[in-house]
Amino acid sequence: MRGLRPKPSGLNVGLMTTHRILVIGGHGHVAKHFTQLATSQGHQVDSVIRRDGQADDITSWGGSPVVADVTTLRPAQWDDLINDHDAVVWSAGAGGNGGPEDTYAVDRDACNALVDAIGRSPHRPRFVLVSWCSSPNHGVPSDNSFFPYADAKAAADRHTMDSSIRWTILGPVTLSHDPASGVRILTEGDEYRDITVSRETVAKAALACLDDDITEGKFIRFCDGPMPIAEAF
Repeated sequence: MRGLRPKPSGLNVGLMTTHRILVIGGHGHVAKHFTQLATSQGHQVDSVIRRDGQADDITSWGGSPVVADVTTLRPAQWDDLINDHDAVVWSAGAGGNGGPEDTYAVDRDACNALVDAIGRSPHRPRFVLVSWCSSPNHGVPSDNSFFPYADAKAAADRHTMDSSIRWTILGPVTLSHDPASGVRILTEGDEYRDITVSRETVAKAALACLDDDITEGKFIRFCDGPMPIAEAF
């Protein structure tokens, strides 16, 4: 299992090589769980947030805050942001704030710009994109208020899948605040309604994907279930 590419000067905790991970959308609930979990295992987490007022939370979770508006970054700024990171986790989203324009700016355009930056990087950091279960073939009507989100996510997922980077896309079902449990991997034809997955479980899945390259190039849809995360991912 190759997992993350070790840094030449990486620290070691026991037999575990630690890594520097960049989290986009660092103040979200999934990112919170991810930061706490990753740093507890000795990894360094740099969390991108939009507002200075969120920095203390990031620090309390064990991460290092990086204040940046991902909707305004130029290509060179994206290059600088991902530089020296072994992996990047996308857990950002407009969250329905600001209308369709902001949704596309964050969920599609900023995510695509990040993927392009990873593609330009000489060391190609590993990438995990937290998406949603019904993307990219979501079937949401264009006159539905949810369409901009579904459309933006689908575009970002396709752009990622069409790239040459080392990617994994996670497709969780409806998120809950329940404690983490195991998972059930969903396959084509499974019904996604009336099932949930813990945000903490999503965070654990994201970190598990970084530990094993078997998930590279895969779109993994999942919900809460009986299978241990380490076995599923």
